[in-house]
Amino acid sequence: MKLGLETESYHLFFQQGVMDIFSFISKTSELGLDGVEINIIPDVGLHPVFGVLSSDSPEYLAKVRKTIEAYGLYCEIDTRFTSHESVTKAVEIASALGADVIRTYMFRRGEYNPQRYPEIIAQLKAQVPLLSKKRIRLAIENHEDETADEIINIVKSVDSEWVGAHCDIGNGMMAWEEPVDTVRKLAPYAYSTHFKDHIVTRNGEELVVCGVPVGEGSIDIDTCFKTLVDESSLTRINIETCFPYASRFSRPKGTTNTLKGTFTVKPAPFDELKIKPLEYYYPAKISEAVLQELMEAQERCVQVSVQALKNLRKKYC
Repeated sequence: MKLGLETESYHLFFQQGVMDIFSFISKTSELGLDGVEINIIPDVGLHPVFGVLSSDSPEYLAKVRKTIEAYGLYCEIDTRFTSHESVTKAVEIASALGADVIRTYMFRRGEYNPQRYPEIIAQLKAQVPLLSKKRIRLAIENHEDETADEIINIVKSVDSEWVGAHCDIGNGMMAWEEPVDTVRKLAPYAYSTHFKDHIVTRNGEELVVCGVPVGEGSIDIDTCFKTLVDESSLTRINIETCFPYASRFSRPKGTTNTLKGTFTVKPAPFDELKIKPLEYYYPAKISEAVLQELMEAQERCVQVSVQALKNLRKKYC
């Protein structure tokens, strides 16, 4: 099983301009990993169209691809939405970079609307000829709102070898879904992954799901990893350590709503007098000192998480 790293794992470094795609590729190799997953979604401090990439010019993308290949790494792409424009842009970039899998998700946070599923299914079916032509698979992620069953229904409705699932082992928690259940359901349909760890904590009085280094949270990472090895056709697992990060629950009720086991409430990873969990993702808004503290924590998180995944691979592969 190959292991890759998603650029989101260093989101603070990209936001602050202290890391670009070339230094990220080099860092991934330095960590002893096998591939990169490149997020092309715009954000603070990133390109307004291409995310962690600086351009879609043929010359620039050729340089990125050459760097990836020089380190002997695989490449996957992360984008969002299912519109013709979004998918076509991602396919063009993926093709230029030699990526054979694209992760996407259906809804912006707060815009979850299952009544749009027929429209989304039609959009995905319309993209199949392009995906087939370019030999690139599209993986639909459970992105904090959807349950595994909803993703499976989408994949089955599209009914194409070029459209499958993206199994994020932690995102189902926001819909009150047990991670082991998420993974067991999505594994047979999975074309790509995000491997991470989470806890439930409080932002003031509000319960939130919070990213932590892999192995330091509440997710049964052993069972999740072994399930991906045994019950999927995957040959790669991507590390996406969403830390520092926290997200609200997307549903009042889901497959469970008890604060036990995986959903046991635990202390927040940082002093709430300095920064609250829902402020973690953009700590520069709080202070320079807090930003530096969280950047140091993010670097540690990547190091710890990479070692945890290597240990799991040694144990189960």
